[in-house]
Amino acid sequence: MNELIEKDISCPYCGESIEVVIEILDESQEYIEDCQVCCRPITFNIDTAFDGSTEVSVHSENETY
Repeated sequence: MNELIEKDISCPYCGESIEVVIEILDESQEYIEDCQVCCRPITFNIDTAFDGSTEVSVHSENETY
């Protein structure tokens, strides 16, 4: 079963801090979820390292990274 974690992130558009629930899979993933405050699309990148640690980064829809 995959692990669920709660994470506080800052919206790249409005700057509000929001709490999201993220499902941790065995591989890295990318998905889009709308901000709960301003309703703009946030791109989530979840990277899982070999040691099991997880890094979550968020970007605006048009931001390059």
